[in-house]
Amino acid sequence: QVHLVESGGGLVQAGGSLRISCAASGRTFSTYAMAWFRQAPGMEREFVGGISRTFSALYADSVKGRFTISRENAKNTAYLQMNSLKPEDTAVYYCTAGRQPIVLDDAGQYDYWGQGTQVTVSS
Repeated sequence: QVHLVESGGGLVQAGGSLRISCAASGRTFSTYAMAWFRQAPGMEREFVGGISRTFSALYADSVKGRFTISRENAKNTAYLQMNSLKPEDTAVYYCTAGRQPIVLDDAGQYDYWGQGTQVTVSS
């Protein structure tokens, strides 16, 4: 069992930056692929990006070049660094962990989810 807790969301102006953290419980963090999804009001949950247990990263086209995902296995923590934020990035951001060896953009492939953190980008 893995418990995930996100932190670091908030309100930021367009063009600004924000970093979200995802702290995981347990001793097996390094064996999981970690990913971020987001969900805006009235929209379906969408893949943002992820990082595999071998540190290979994958990003959605909408955030490529602006967002960076990293992980610190020694701290059981994954990060989502968001730069050049746009109002359309406004959403609840969810951290998730999966046992698969690679990052997948299908939410159904992940095993554990955090509670989500709100990110609001004002224009």
